[in-house]
Amino acid sequence: MSDNLPTRADQLIDHLMTLHPKGYDLSLGRITMLLERLGNPQDKLPPIIHVAGTNGKGSFTAFSRALLEAEGYKVHVHTSPHLVSWHERFRIGREGGGQLVDDVMLADAISRVAEANQGQSITVFEILSAVMFLLFSEQPADVVIIEVGLGGRFDATNVIKEPAISVIMPVSIDHQSLLGDTAEKIAFEKAGIIKKRCPVVVSKQPFDEALHVIEARANELSCASSIFGQDFAGSEEHGRFVYQDEDGLMDLPKPALMGKHQYINAATAIKAVRDAGFPISQKAAEEAMRNVYWPGRFQALPKGELFKNLTGFNKNYMPEIYVDGGHNADAAGTLVNIINQLDQRDQRPLYLISAMLNTKDPSAFFANFKDLAEYAAILPITSSDAGIPNEKLATIVNEAGIAAESIDSIRSAFEKISALHTAKHPQNAPRILICGSLYLVGDVLLTNGTPPV
Repeated sequence: MSDNLPTRADQLIDHLMTLHPKGYDLSLGRITMLLERLGNPQDKLPPIIHVAGTNGKGSFTAFSRALLEAEGYKVHVHTSPHLVSWHERFRIGREGGGQLVDDVMLADAISRVAEANQGQSITVFEILSAVMFLLFSEQPADVVIIEVGLGGRFDATNVIKEPAISVIMPVSIDHQSLLGDTAEKIAFEKAGIIKKRCPVVVSKQPFDEALHVIEARANELSCASSIFGQDFAGSEEHGRFVYQDEDGLMDLPKPALMGKHQYINAATAIKAVRDAGFPISQKAAEEAMRNVYWPGRFQALPKGELFKNLTGFNKNYMPEIYVDGGHNADAAGTLVNIINQLDQRDQRPLYLISAMLNTKDPSAFFANFKDLAEYAAILPITSSDAGIPNEKLATIVNEAGIAAESIDSIRSAFEKISALHTAKHPQNAPRILICGSLYLVGDVLLTNGTPPV
């Protein structure tokens, strides 16, 4: 799936996009009827780890997968959205590590689900959720990790009756038009994945009122709950990751994913996997921390085609380039914290290459970078028709206090940054952060020839 030619699955999904709405229509009636026609595959899965939250779902999933695979388990994984290929949403558990679903298997599942739908009105996300349940029910595995698409209570994945564990990652303000405009309202939607008498793990919450809503829901449904900071914890100590719960302490390597928030995500994963009934040894935890992989989340851009276009930079001061799909204010704050940590090691001028969807709040996002970024090159999003026009977004970024201008391509952005940096800092290496949209990150990874694997 690394070339630019559409696969059979791509073609089928493109066709579905012409028949069904592209957005979200939060309810469970349509997906329930479709799954009944398919024989209710969601009821035929191995133990399920079901995760909701505004931020951190993907990192939690990556850590959980790494932990379980290090112990030798076969792990099915569902994530959304994807960066480059639809196939990324479906990782099939295999001996020695999961693999993205192959095109023949995915296309077959899409065809069967579309046929079972009988032309009824439905969203594409609901069809793909049914595809996920069908695929995972037909392939043997020991455990399934399922990431909520949006919200929780009415998300298409929330037809699971008895998860092994429900996990609520940090709840912040996002998707207000669909989920509500307060932390309490959004937390209520996220807590909708909690099921009666099924255990719950709650990560560190930025809003106390969100935590109160989640705790109340767990108590109401008689669920055993474990809360970060009360029942388990994880932090950085002397360059190591120290995890602790009622079973004791583990001294582990620093996680391969960057940022102090990843210690919290890793701790939440360890607790959730254990509470789901899968013991994790010291050895497996060490291996998982070293090998965890989650593309597009403060990921150093892999060497690829774009590096051939880094002209103009002093060869002795080549840039560090990172990609991150964070797109809300809290995610931006996390990125700033990571940059500040990097600056303690190696201070470099920061440049942004950004784009953003029109469903986001660019002013709140870019305000975090006001005193840090020297310049922002603003690109169009080529893989979505919902991107903010780059001329308009450049104006917003300028108003947020960052010098910005509209640029037509990633290559042109590199050229512009090279010229600005060389003129101002000829004896220092730059740091470039590509951020603001998962669509942008996907476009960059595709252009670079380094899609997720």
